[in-house]
Amino acid sequence: MPRANSHPSLESVVRAPALDAVPGLAHGFSTRIAPRGHGAFDLGMQPGQDRSAAAARRRQFAQMLSGNGDPLPLVTIRQVHSDVVHAVTDLPAEELAGDGLITNTPGLLLGIKTADCVPVLIADRNVRAVGAFHAGWRGTLARIVEKGVGALRQHYGARAEHMAAAIGPCIHSCCYEVSAELRDQFASQFDYADELFTDVFASDPVREKYPLLFMNMRAPGHGAPPSRPHLDLVEANRRQLLAAGVPEDAIDVSPLCTSCRTDLLFSHRAEKGKTGRMMAAIGFHVAG
Repeated sequence: MPRANSHPSLESVVRAPALDAVPGLAHGFSTRIAPRGHGAFDLGMQPGQDRSAAAARRRQFAQMLSGNGDPLPLVTIRQVHSDVVHAVTDLPAEELAGDGLITNTPGLLLGIKTADCVPVLIADRNVRAVGAFHAGWRGTLARIVEKGVGALRQHYGARAEHMAAAIGPCIHSCCYEVSAELRDQFASQFDYADELFTDVFASDPVREKYPLLFMNMRAPGHGAPPSRPHLDLVEANRRQLLAAGVPEDAIDVSPLCTSCRTDLLFSHRAEKGKTGRMMAAIGFHVAG
């Protein structure tokens, strides 16, 4: 069974035990709760936002992860729902486009933004390399997390058996209704796709109030109620970590669903697109 971090109270940063156990590692998943309760802790930079205020919140987040001293510099990316992973050694001169960042440079934080999609953080304790990945359904379908483990191995000689990983707060299958076409796309790519979907019967007030309208000639007399497929993105990305060789007991899975917990988290779906962004970040401190 996957390890799960504890159900947090209303706090600004959630951490994963598997990553907490890695010496010298800074990491965290932000929530919508601002430190000391001052406004929403929105770490996005959407059009029309006060970018200087958003940048100040990001520095505050980096400081919270960095501990004493100056905040570690934060590398982010323009996310495009892809399988593109960039290896970085410093703050890029120009904004990078993709959905994954990796580094073995100590003193850098790698950050990705989410508001329902799956944030995945990975660290190899032996070679002191880290990765941060943004996995929506497109990135998951393209195996970004599995490819991210491969990129860590290719660039830094990392080994999956030395890695710890955490899947942060995201939308869970209880709230993630998808199309039948998307189910078919996953079935074409993963031999375990059937295990990622559940059929949830849709509530229909008209059917419930007037059941005789839906009678048919087949026994027992009623047509089957409509159902919709729900996708488990959390399990899909956990399976990719396992397929890449990360030990099962080194993978933390947050129990928090963004759509269920809008008191704590931003959710693009539950809030109909009018919401902020959380951030997941990871990096090694400079060895003292």
